Amino acid sequence: MSAGTKRHISGVLLLDKTSGFSSNQALQTAKRIFSAHKAGHTGTLDPMATGLLPICFGEATKFSSALLGADKTYEATLRLGYMSTTGDAEGKISIAVGVEPQCVDLTWEKLQTVLKSFIGVTTQVPPMYSAIKHHGKPLYTFARAGVEIERQPREITIHDLSIEAYQGNEIRMRVTCGSGTYVRTLAEDLGRALGCGGAYLTALCRSALGGFNLPQAHTLTALEAMPPSQRDSCLLPADSLLGSFPAVIVDSAAALSLLQGRAIPSHPAGESLSPGRQVRLYDKGQRFLGLGEISTEGYVSPKRLIRVEHSL
Repeated sequence: MSAGTKRHISGVLLLDKTSGFSSNQALQTAKRIFSAHKAGHTGTLDPMATGLLPICFGEATKFSSALLGADKTYEATLRLGYMSTTGDAEGKISIAVGVEPQCVDLTWEKLQTVLKSFIGVTTQVPPMYSAIKHHGKPLYTFARAGVEIERQPREITIHDLSIEAYQGNEIRMRVTCGSGTYVRTLAEDLGRALGCGGAYLTALCRSALGGFNLPQAHTLTALEAMPPSQRDSCLLPADSLLGSFPAVIVDSAAALSLLQGRAIPSHPAGESLSPGRQVRLYDKGQRFLGLGEISTEGYVSPKRLIRVEHSL
């Protein structure tokens, strides 16, 4: 293949992002390595953060939003008694007001009690260094200009929060949370709740996302070293993004109707599904067709379909 030739490949790459790369930089590098015509990611990681970053190629990009609301697990290291302008090690660091960091001394019992108080549904004020829009601009553009914008608390869910290690003024913890949770803000809130004036992240790794886990992922360095044929074997199918959606298998006639944009009557596999529920669609040969939706009339309507290259 000549340099610059783009391939119409489809699939999902589980990337183990290294620190210092933005998610877009990692995406563009992976796109170059695979000579992919089209690529997108399923949600960003901060440049300092490492870990799981699923990247979609080709037809899989149609389903990249499926993981936006998925639960995530992070391994985070906090430094107590200090604050950062960005909430992590990339910002300007200062001693928390009224705190002597060298005197931070917490009992294991207090740590456990405070962490448990954060588990469940709670609220969180998003950080200024975030991509949330204000008058059409990301908040981080205002933060970089030194402008503070008032933010309203948002509801978040912390499913689990546990301490992996604690020494001095440093805590290593694991958090499993719902979408919209900022671990940087969680670190700051934990530091204040522990009586340390605050805290910031010195390290952050996303170890799980939806049904994917970090040991399944590949680094850019490893991918660069592989022969092209071996790289392609690292890609997962597009429907791997949709494991939480129930599957509906249809016959050839129904599959053709769906691919032509027509709804089909529901069948036994879909009769127990409530209206509005999205489903994975397959033909009798187990070929993935895309996403459908159960209508109020009991039909299965095509929602987001892939390009099927072979006749049914």
